[in-house]
Amino acid sequence: MTNCCPLCSNSDTVLFHTLAYGAHAGRQYWHCNSCWLVFVPPAYQLSEGAEEAFYQTHQNDPADMGYRGFLSRATEPLLALLKPASTGLDFGCGPAPTLSQMLSEQGHRCADYDYFFAQQPDLLEQQYDFITCTEVIEHLSQPAQVLSRLRHCLKPGGLLVVMTQHWISQQRFSQWNYRNDPTHIGFYHQHTMRWIANHWHFEICYQQRDVVIFQRKID
Repeated sequence: MTNCCPLCSNSDTVLFHTLAYGAHAGRQYWHCNSCWLVFVPPAYQLSEGAEEAFYQTHQNDPADMGYRGFLSRATEPLLALLKPASTGLDFGCGPAPTLSQMLSEQGHRCADYDYFFAQQPDLLEQQYDFITCTEVIEHLSQPAQVLSRLRHCLKPGGLLVVMTQHWISQQRFSQWNYRNDPTHIGFYHQHTMRWIANHWHFEICYQQRDVVIFQRKID
């Protein structure tokens, strides 16, 4: 049995890892030989209701300096690239929007969108100078569809910030806590980020650890 890659639609995929213990023992992770995405097939994904309930357990607080410090790994390089008074969207803001508040404090306008907690479809019909997507892309069951939409929402020359931990090797993956979160269903490699840039005509203008900033090319 093979599973089609949800990012590049390639059918050249192989079983990469299987959880051997815990509440989700037997959960499978497949590797795409084209874009190098490692993904969890639909049969092993949570229901939408269970996924939302899991997010409700998160204890993020806009006043928590530790949480702000975590998000600053994405905001600091973005702020260095933005023009004054830019307009953006925080895609996947969660139940306690914080990143948009941090950017507003620096003179930028940033709207909040979240499928579960702030679903405002009209926001996805507008265009922005920047879009942030922090600790979101690993939760997406249809990443290609979402990335296409987000690119459409960027003005030419606009910036897309993607923050997610990257897998490095199969051996490290087998010992990686990040894979154990039941809502994490897509795992990206540096090669995957380059594939995304090539496929959606982005330039990578910043890449450090778990943060990549893409810039939409001006056609």
